[in-house]
Amino acid sequence: MALAPASGTGRFWARSAKIIRFARHGCTNRPFFHIVVMERRKDQYQPVIEQVGTYDPIPNEHNEQLVSFNYERIRHWIGSGAHISKPVAELLGVAGLLPVHPRTYMTAWRNRQMNEKLAEIEAVKNAEKVESPSTS
Repeated sequence: MALAPASGTGRFWARSAKIIRFARHGCTNRPFFHIVVMERRKDQYQPVIEQVGTYDPIPNEHNEQLVSFNYERIRHWIGSGAHISKPVAELLGVAGLLPVHPRTYMTAWRNRQMNEKLAEIEAVKNAEKVESPSTS
C-alpha cells in the first residue's frame, strides 16, 4: 500500500545525499510550500522522503506568514547529514533552530535603506506642499 505524497514514500537510498528544501504547492499567484526531505539530485519531481514542515509566504489578515516545523525530525535529518537549502536555512535561522543566515541580515539592511529613502521622499513632498499654498 502506497503512502500519500505529503507523508512521503519512505523509499530512498540509505547512503545517498539528502537535502531539506521547499516543495512548491498551491496555485498560480498563491504559493504554498512544504518543507521536505529529498534525495539531493537535480530532478525536482522526485518522490519526497518525508515532509517536515510547511510555509505560507502570503501574509494573512493579521499580517502573519504562517510556518510550522517538526523540529525533532529536522534535527534527526541534520544529524544524519542532510544538507539544507538556503531559503530553508534562512527560515530555520529566524525560527531559532539554526544561527541566523547572513542573507537575512542583508535583506533587513536593504529594507531599512529603502524605508529611509521612501521617508525622505515623503518628507520632501510634504515640505513642497506646505511651501506652495494651493490657489483655488
